[in-house]
Amino acid sequence: MSDEIPEPTTGAPIIVGGDGSLIVPDEPIVCFIEGDGAGPELWAATRRVLDAAVARAYGPARRIVWREVLAGAKAHARLGSWLPPRALTQLQHHVLAIKGPLETPEGAGFRSLSVAIRQMLDLYAAVRPIRWLRGVPSPVRHPEAVDVILFQENTEGVHAGLEWPAGSDEVEALIAFLRDELGVVTLRFPQTTALGLKPVSEEGSHRLVAAAIQHALDHDLPSVTLVHQGDTMQHTEGAFASWGLALAEQRFGDRVFTALQHARIAGSQGLQAAERAQQQARDQRRVLIHSVPTDAMLQQILTRPGEHPVIAALSLSGGHLAGALAAQVGGPGIAPVANINYTNGVSVYEAGHGTVPRHAGSDKVNPSALSLSGAMMLRRMGWDEASDLVVHGIERAISDKQVTHDLHRWMEG
Repeated sequence: MSDEIPEPTTGAPIIVGGDGSLIVPDEPIVCFIEGDGAGPELWAATRRVLDAAVARAYGPARRIVWREVLAGAKAHARLGSWLPPRALTQLQHHVLAIKGPLETPEGAGFRSLSVAIRQMLDLYAAVRPIRWLRGVPSPVRHPEAVDVILFQENTEGVHAGLEWPAGSDEVEALIAFLRDELGVVTLRFPQTTALGLKPVSEEGSHRLVAAAIQHALDHDLPSVTLVHQGDTMQHTEGAFASWGLALAEQRFGDRVFTALQHARIAGSQGLQAAERAQQQARDQRRVLIHSVPTDAMLQQILTRPGEHPVIAALSLSGGHLAGALAAQVGGPGIAPVANINYTNGVSVYEAGHGTVPRHAGSDKVNPSALSLSGAMMLRRMGWDEASDLVVHGIERAISDKQVTHDLHRWMEG
C-alpha cells in the first residue's frame, strides 16, 4: 500500500548549507504530522496561527507550503505501519517539520514513536526554551526570573537505554557475566534484580555541549551549566561533564572560562586568585562553563534560576529539569521543544506534552506549546518577524485571559 498524500505542486525545498545553516525560499515546503489524541485539533489551531503570522509579517511575498507526513494512528490506519519508513525519508528530505503528540500502543515495536523519530533522524539536541509569559499563573513568587534554554541530549542515556526484567534469561546471563568475568558481587538480591544499561559517548557529549556553548556565544549569554549525576555515576554522567568541560576549552579557547580552569588556578594559586580570574573572564564577556550536580541544580533553578541561562544535560537529568522549570512558568501547556541535528540541519518541532486522549475532540487542550514550537521553527528559518507575532499573540491572549482550562483554573478574576 502506498502513501496517498502527493508531494506539493508548489513551493521549493529548504537547502542546508555546508555549516548546517538553512537557505529558505519564499515558499518553503515544511512537513507536519497531525498527531494522535488531541493532536489534530492542536495542529489545526497552530496552523492557523502560523499562517496568519506569516501573512501579516510578509503579505503575499512569503508563505509556507505544508506537506503532511503520516505517522502514528493515522499512518497505521492507512498504511498498516505506525512509523512508515517513507515518513522518515520525507522528514529528512524536507529538513523542517512540526508534529503533534503521538501515541505508542502496545505492539507498535517502539517504546515511544516520538523517541524513535528523534533517534532515527539523530536529532540529538532537544532544545527547550523555558520562560514565563506575563499573566500566566505560577506557584512561585517570581516566575519572571525563569528564562532558560535547556539543551537535553536526545539520543543517548536513558533514551537509548537497554533494560531487562527481573527473572529473565537475559538478566540471569548478565548477572553471571558480571559475577564471573568482572568480579561484581555487590548485587544484593540477584534473584529478583532487573538490569539496565545506558550508553553515554564522548562524541555525543561533545556535540550537545558544543551546541549549548555556541548558542550562548551567539546570543551573548553569560554562562552554560553542565548538569549531571557524576557523584554517583562517574563513568557516564561524570564523563559527560568531564568531556564537556574539555571540549569547551579545546574548541572555544579564550571565548570561555571553565570550571576546570577555576579549579586549576585555585589549586596552584588559591581560591581568591581563581575567583579573580573568573571575574576577569566575566568582565571580558567570556562564557563561564559551570558543572553542577543534578540534585543541587534542582534547588538552584528554584532559588536562583537567573544564574543559569543555558543548561546542558543528559536525557534523564534534562527531563527532570524541564519538568521542574515548566512547573514554575505555567506547566506543559506552554512548553515547546525543538529537536535538532545542528550538523545536517534537520529538525522536528513539537509540544512538550503527550496526546491528552481524554480531552481529544473537546478543544480544551492548550495549543500554545505547539504554536510556540512553531515560533521556534519560524525563527530557525530566519522569519523572525512572523515568529515574534506568534509569541506576542499568545502573550496578548493570556493577558486578556482568553485561555484554555489548564491556565484558567489557576487564574484569579
